Amino acid sequence: MASERPLFALPDIAAEPLAEGGMLLRSRVPLNPAPRSMGVWLAHWAERAPERCFLAERSADGAWRRLSYGEAFRSARAIGTALLQRGLGPERPVAILSENGIDHGLLMLGAMEAGVPVAPISPAYSLLSRDFAKLRYTVELLRPALIYVNDGARFAAALTAIGAHAAEIVAGVHPPPGAMDFAQLQATKPSAALDAASRTVGPDTIAKILFTSGSTGEPKGVINTQRMLCSNQEAIAQLWPFVAERPPILVDWLPWNHTFGGNHNFNLILRNGGTLYIDEGRPVPALIERTIANLRAISPTLYLNVPRGYAMVVDHLERDPALAAHFFRELDLIMYAAAALPQPIWERFERLSLQHRHVKIPMASAWGATETAPMATAVHYPIDGAGNVGNPAPGCEIKLVLSGDRLEARVRGPQVTPGYWKRPELTAAAFDEEGFYRPSDAMRLADPADPARGLVFDGRIAENFKLSTGTWVGVGELRVAAIAACGPAMEDGVIAGENRDEIGLLIFPSLAGCRNLCPDLPLDAPLARLIADPRVRASIADGLRRHNATAGGSARHIARALLMAEPPSIDSSEITDKGYLNQRACLVRRAKLVEALYRDPPPPEVIRA
Repeated sequence: MASERPLFALPDIAAEPLAEGGMLLRSRVPLNPAPRSMGVWLAHWAERAPERCFLAERSADGAWRRLSYGEAFRSARAIGTALLQRGLGPERPVAILSENGIDHGLLMLGAMEAGVPVAPISPAYSLLSRDFAKLRYTVELLRPALIYVNDGARFAAALTAIGAHAAEIVAGVHPPPGAMDFAQLQATKPSAALDAASRTVGPDTIAKILFTSGSTGEPKGVINTQRMLCSNQEAIAQLWPFVAERPPILVDWLPWNHTFGGNHNFNLILRNGGTLYIDEGRPVPALIERTIANLRAISPTLYLNVPRGYAMVVDHLERDPALAAHFFRELDLIMYAAAALPQPIWERFERLSLQHRHVKIPMASAWGATETAPMATAVHYPIDGAGNVGNPAPGCEIKLVLSGDRLEARVRGPQVTPGYWKRPELTAAAFDEEGFYRPSDAMRLADPADPARGLVFDGRIAENFKLSTGTWVGVGELRVAAIAACGPAMEDGVIAGENRDEIGLLIFPSLAGCRNLCPDLPLDAPLARLIADPRVRASIADGLRRHNATAGGSARHIARALLMAEPPSIDSSEITDKGYLNQRACLVRRAKLVEALYRDPPPPEVIRA
């Protein structure tokens, strides 16, 4: 069982007022030296703990396939050699189209060993998209020399859509005609050329190119250097020293083409010699049972997820005491990121941890972006509820600049990207005159009298809007409040009302929640039938009335709502494959529904609060 030991470093924050308003925040704790590359960590654990499990995944028969640190090091060297033999290098990268997996991880590490940039591209662009537009765009921008898919048959349509672009195709199984089997890369004998190339890999070497979700246009290829990735993990270890005290065990589904899963989580395990159990599940009804099966098998020492994932996992923990006891047995920390966590979900986890461990397992959050590798701030002190995203990490500066009636957060430090792949105009626009990256997020101090108490996320600068009265609406905070009030029928939603008299809500319903409200309907009843049921509509109306009773003004009062049967579209940038909604894209694509929401008199499907 996990020891009851201090988990966090004490906050020590300097706050400097700015002449034009706002302030500059930084940690007084200097950043520890970081290694020149992630390969240093892999070599270290291959020598210190060669038999320890590094990565594990489910095989076709359900058994765990495990890869040790020693095996990973040997395979990475073989793969790195094979890439060099094929002429790959800084301008001839690797593209990975597939989901998380051991071979995916080995290819990433092998490419980094050879100084070859690797670009994991969202599998949704290949497997869920109908037009392959984003896939074609990213591949055209990247111009990879090698493209990897774990299954040539599954990705056949995607490979046809993009063409080869003179790239060599490598497949784990079912290689298409002319493609190479992944095992051939692993069978390559490491060479002196690899040793020479590896010695040149340093802090400025491009390790990865991670594509943003394309929520505000075409996906952008964010350059991730070795300095970014390594300094970020050293900062995390300084704030959370427990991760270095015992090798962490993580059960994780978060996709490696995103910075949360691919940088924060994967690198956290590698830096600290832990074990990552790759969860093939997802926080969607069809796949959540796989996640639950993996949590029945493995007791994690820390659990990292997005709010949508926590909402689904907590339902299972509450129904199954044995599962909950197993889940909490070794747990040191629960962390959420990528979106705001509704307070009721926070409280449900606290109750469960008290029930099964007799202590409140600390819950924390962090804030950052793909451009910050990802952690810029992190919670490393006890907090009582959701919303606080922590303090600047060692080595990182947060500049809070007045933007209307809010403070825009900007970031400078070793974990910040040098720019975007082959898009110098986007790079120039992303930074201010002092070299601070501008993610367009707003922050406020949790305690104006004490900056060490952390920052609270205050919404996206671009998402908030004014009502016709001139009153500003804080979209992020209001969306979380609406989800909390309208459960269980509401899974997520979009706030509408720009330049209108009152706020409206477009609701993405929870299939499981609607079924629970309508237990007499068939299990295969379509969502359109469920959301038309009076019990579901009454649940939403009651939730809105409860919310509005304490809303306090027009900026938080939700006057009308509309349930939507169509899920958010990844092709239209309404949602990322880790479940984060894009407010603006949803409102643009669903403009006709917004008009229906505000029609006077309203149509029957509109719920009035």
